[in-house]
Amino acid sequence: MTLGSLTFGDRPLFLAPMEDVSDPPFRMICKRLGADMLYSEFVSTAGLNRDMDDATQKLDIFPEERPIGIQVWGGEIDEVRRATPRVDAAEPDLIDINFGCPVRKIVSKDGGAGILRDLDKMERITEAVIEASTRPVTVKTRLGWDDNSIRILEVARRLEALGIAGLAVHARTRSQQYGGEARWEWLRRIKEEGVRSIPLIGNGDALDPEAIDAMFNETGVDAVMIGRGAIGNPWIFRDAKVYMETGEVPPRPSWEERVQVVAEHLSLKCEWLGERTGVLEMRKNYSGYFKGFRNASKLRHLLMQEDTKDGVLDVMLNFNPDASDIQLPAASLPTKTIAESSGSSQRAKPVNVKKAELPSPA
Repeated sequence: MTLGSLTFGDRPLFLAPMEDVSDPPFRMICKRLGADMLYSEFVSTAGLNRDMDDATQKLDIFPEERPIGIQVWGGEIDEVRRATPRVDAAEPDLIDINFGCPVRKIVSKDGGAGILRDLDKMERITEAVIEASTRPVTVKTRLGWDDNSIRILEVARRLEALGIAGLAVHARTRSQQYGGEARWEWLRRIKEEGVRSIPLIGNGDALDPEAIDAMFNETGVDAVMIGRGAIGNPWIFRDAKVYMETGEVPPRPSWEERVQVVAEHLSLKCEWLGERTGVLEMRKNYSGYFKGFRNASKLRHLLMQEDTKDGVLDVMLNFNPDASDIQLPAASLPTKTIAESSGSSQRAKPVNVKKAELPSPA
C-alpha cells in the first residue's frame, strides 16, 4: 500500500489521532509495539495562528515516530490557509484534515464533522490545505452528519478529485458519536464505489485483533486505523499482527510487562514535558493500563498521590496486585508518606528502566 510517497507492507495498522491520547510519548510506544503509521492529536489552526502553546506543542515530532501525520482542524478557510505553512514547516510525512470529530464545540465552528453539513466548504478547506502544503494531504471523516445525510460516496469522489493522497473513514455518522455499532458495510461500498485510486483507511470498532482482521476481510480497506482499542493497550498493534499471521491471539501482557511499559511511558512524558507536568499528565493513563488486574483501583489511588517520577516508579515496583491486605493511606496523610504506606516494609531499589532519550524534535 502507498500513501503519497510512503510505502507500507500488507495490511498496515495506523494509530488514530486522538485528543489527549496520541502525544509523542504514547506514539513512540505504539510505534515500538507495531504501529505502522502515527498521527498527532488534532491541532487547531486558530490556535496556531494565535501562537497558543497548546497548539504549537502538538507540532512536536521526534525521529523515532516516522512516518507520522499531523492532523489539523479549522472551520474558516483563510484561517486554515494561513496555518498550513506552519504545520508544513514542522516536517510531518503528511498533513491530515479532521472532518470527523463529533464534539459540539468543534462542529459548532464548522470544524470536524460539522463540515459534513456543507460539502462545498469542505472542498474549499481541503483545497486551501493542499495549495499551502508541500506534503501529501489526507482526510479523516465520517459517513455523514446523520442517517438522512450520508453522502460519503460523493465525499470520497470529490476529495479524491481535489488530490488528497488517502481517505480515512470512521464508519459512524456524527449523530452516532461513538455509540452503536460502526457500519462496516459502508467501508466496503466506499472501497468499491467511492475512491478509485487512493487508499481507504477503515476506522471504527477496531477494538481487538479479531475485529481488526475482520475489518480487513469484510471491507477490503487498505489499512485499519486503531483508536480506542489502543488506549491502555498499545500491544494491540503487535497482537493484531500476530493474529493475522497465525490465527492465534497472544496472551495479554503480564503484570511485569505492563509496569515496564508504564515506566517507559512515564519517563518519556517527563522528558518531553518536564517532571511535574509529565507526572500529572500520566495520571489519566493508569486506569487503562491496569484494567482487569486485581487491586488495580487501589494501585491507581496510590499512584495518583505521587507527584514525582521516582515516587510513581517506587509505588509500582512495591505493589503486589495479588496481595489480600493492601491498605490505602488515610486521606489526611501527607503525600510523601503514601508510598511508604503501600504495604511494603522496605523501599524498592531504583527501577531498572532505560531513561527515555528524546532528541530535539525534527
